[in-house]
Amino acid sequence: MEKHARDTEARAQSLCTSALERLRLAEMRAEAAERAQRELIVTAERKLQHACRALEQAQSFIEAQEDKLTAVELRAEVAEAEARQAKEVLALVEEAIRKRLLCANPDADGRLTAVA
Repeated sequence: MEKHARDTEARAQSLCTSALERLRLAEMRAEAAERAQRELIVTAERKLQHACRALEQAQSFIEAQEDKLTAVELRAEVAEAEARQAKEVLALVEEAIRKRLLCANPDADGRLTAVA
């Protein structure tokens, strides 16, 4: 009976030792998994910050390009208005020259019309 009790106690201690070892291994795996998860989170956050900075830079670049485009469009509109005004002035100058030539030489009317 004592031998049986010692054998049972030995088996119980063996089972406890085995269970403790399995528990330690499980805890080590859990800690390793938690470390890996933290590393993944840190890496993901770093990549997200990098992506946010890149997005902000892209938005700033786009805004700058839009501002440049607006300035170019305004300059083009001004240039077109100046060109129209120059054409109008040229037409007035041409008309004044014709009138002056016609007043100075009434016979030139037929020749100017033919040239124009």
